[in-house]
Amino acid sequence: MKNIITYENLHYFAYSNDKLCRGKVKGIVLDFFGLGAQLMYDDHPWGRELALQNIILVIPYNNPWAWMNRQAVDYTDEIIDVLFAHYGINDLPIVASGGSMGGLSALVYSAYARRTPVRCVASCPVCDLPYHYTERPDLPRTLYSAFFSCADMDSALRSASPLHLAMDGRMPDIDYFIFHCSRDSAVNINAHSEKLVNILRHNRRVEYAIVMDRDHCDLTEQALCEYRKSITDAFCH
Repeated sequence: MKNIITYENLHYFAYSNDKLCRGKVKGIVLDFFGLGAQLMYDDHPWGRELALQNIILVIPYNNPWAWMNRQAVDYTDEIIDVLFAHYGINDLPIVASGGSMGGLSALVYSAYARRTPVRCVASCPVCDLPYHYTERPDLPRTLYSAFFSCADMDSALRSASPLHLAMDGRMPDIDYFIFHCSRDSAVNINAHSEKLVNILRHNRRVEYAIVMDRDHCDLTEQALCEYRKSITDAFCH
């Protein structure tokens, strides 16, 4: 099937600040939505800030309930392909980032991407997707929506679960930065980030920051600065 996304219609499928960059592009930041997000952007404050550093910010407009299923991976790959082709780029560092479902998306995309990111930075990520199916009453419908075409729901959930990908040795050998709020009432820190980080630490480079006394993805100003610095530092080498 011929690709639908082109550079000319890219703004229908993703936000990109690439036209704001004035010098040689250093890299691309992918910022994935959390569950249910449906915004489209003509402008983005962080996009303007990153453009000053000649870093492209891309926010894919994935299905709001995608949970980084196969279609979401392919969709994101296609967006990156469009940018690489337009600028005649053969290689450029990519950082995958996001919070909550977006954190899961950053982790899972890192495992399946056509061009493996050099770094993954996640805030309060969902890490154990089979457990998350039972964690809140609003979740089963979204996960069924994402994986209903799969013959085996349990296998499908495991295929998009960072914890299970890590257990199977399928998370790539890149840098990981995980932030999680200690009082997260939506994505339990002990059931998710704690377990993932404990596995990654065996054979992967991982930095883990617990943000005390904050709820889901409610980073302090200092933690948000550290989160974003963890992303931009990837392009300073």
